[in-house]
Amino acid sequence: MTTLAAAPCTGLPVRLAAPTPGWELTADACVVGSGVAGLCVALRARAAGLSVAVVTKVQVDDGSTRWAQGGIAAVLGAADTSAAHARDTEVAGVGLCDPAAVHALVTEGPQRLHQLISWGAAFDRDDAGALLLTREGGHSTDRIVHAGGDATGAEVQRTLREAVAACGITLVEHAMVLDLLTDAAGRAAGVTLHVLGEGSADGVGAVRARAVVLATGGMGQVYAATTNPSVSTGDGVALGLRAGAVATDLEFVQFHPTALYLGPDVGGQQPLVSEALRGEGAVLRDAAGERFMTGVHPLAELAPRDVVAKAITRVQLRDGIDHVWLDAREVSGLAERFPMIIARCREAGIDPVTELVPVTPAAHYASGGLATDLAGRTTVPGLYACGEVACTGVHGANRLASNSLLEGLVFAGRIGAALARDLPVLSAAVPGPAVPVGLLDPAVRSELTATMSASVGALRTGAGLAEATVRLGGLAGWSGDVAPGVAGWEATDLLTVATALTAAAVERRETRGCHWREDHPDAEDAWRVHLDVRLDAAGCVGLTRRPVDEPVAVTW
Repeated sequence: MTTLAAAPCTGLPVRLAAPTPGWELTADACVVGSGVAGLCVALRARAAGLSVAVVTKVQVDDGSTRWAQGGIAAVLGAADTSAAHARDTEVAGVGLCDPAAVHALVTEGPQRLHQLISWGAAFDRDDAGALLLTREGGHSTDRIVHAGGDATGAEVQRTLREAVAACGITLVEHAMVLDLLTDAAGRAAGVTLHVLGEGSADGVGAVRARAVVLATGGMGQVYAATTNPSVSTGDGVALGLRAGAVATDLEFVQFHPTALYLGPDVGGQQPLVSEALRGEGAVLRDAAGERFMTGVHPLAELAPRDVVAKAITRVQLRDGIDHVWLDAREVSGLAERFPMIIARCREAGIDPVTELVPVTPAAHYASGGLATDLAGRTTVPGLYACGEVACTGVHGANRLASNSLLEGLVFAGRIGAALARDLPVLSAAVPGPAVPVGLLDPAVRSELTATMSASVGALRTGAGLAEATVRLGGLAGWSGDVAPGVAGWEATDLLTVATALTAAAVERRETRGCHWREDHPDAEDAWRVHLDVRLDAAGCVGLTRRPVDEPVAVTW
């Protein structure tokens, strides 16, 4: 393990400015997040006889899970093997996967999938009633199960929501998590949160618990364009960093090449324009109307996602534009064959039958997150992480298609087992040490996301990353006398994860997986390491280089 030169200190808040909690509820386990990871943890913990409170930012269905158009990868076919699934996963991860985590994923995945089916999930089946297996990019055989074609996430979410409603789990909706509560020994003892609503559960309060599980999803909203829902503002990673947890592999962010561009002032989730359109003959054009993918890759518009995303970004930088155009006018039967895409485009005032469609790469999935061991434990005692907020070691430098829902299922099961056997008695929360407290002015959020998209997106350079570092550091100066509220809390979380992500991208001077450095275009053996990120007591980001075969140090 090697400690690297510290990034310029931006003085990030180490605790969010917020009123003193005015109400409190207690549970054995507090789960923050209501997607596949969070709800599966909650169900497993409840089955073990524990009381569980699930805290979710908006409503139970508003996270990323229900938007998942892909499926769940699992070894179910007679000709498939766990070794083959592991090999495909590790090839995609480009040397940074943890073999033990991958082994857990591929060997335990089928059991967790069948448990999901036992809870009521209905997956697509063939005429004989067997699960219908398909193949997606990077997989060497058919091993993907879907529900309703491209509605797998919605079916998984429905199943888990109904199961949770039937088993006595406390659900706290419209609740944004703020900071971790700890006891005198530094162990997680709950969270503070802000709840919108009526009655005693209005405003800032606390959930006191014997363990806290973060399942808050991703951080896609740190970019101007993302496929993530609006709730994905990196709250879990930011909370973990403020609490002293280690995050790792934050520089590895997957980008989908073609999200519908809705304009410079439109935030939130951007609709996908599926590559199925390109599969049927749609082509990409620049500002001059010229097709540009033919000279980039032999498959042109059908090249791998990262190749297309990077090519689009190059054209945008070259021409000084914030989107390119997808030309689907020559695709026959467009409206009949792609009704959902056509409807969404027409809602935005664009008719793909007769017009070019503006598209841009969008942040899609974060392979990194809070570092965990194989039981989902972070480096902070009593604090677990699961799903996209976590870095279990499964994805390495690039996620293999349809491994994300599977990861949530498998590691939720492992956390549930750990909660059933390892919980201490409930201990009193104590005030934390004196640390920088504050909020970022939400007015600068648009500059933050524009900076990240321009300089820390699908295509990165040393000069661009240096400029982003300076800009983000300047934004931290806006922290101070801002009235507490969701907008300020979200902006501060976004700045925290943006600063940590950028510091890691600056340090990794190579191209590997979905981290692409134009000034360092090759993968290098010396960089077959993890970059661990910490936030110190002064709010400064520090980096440590950890050998790929050395697990993160979890000592509790």
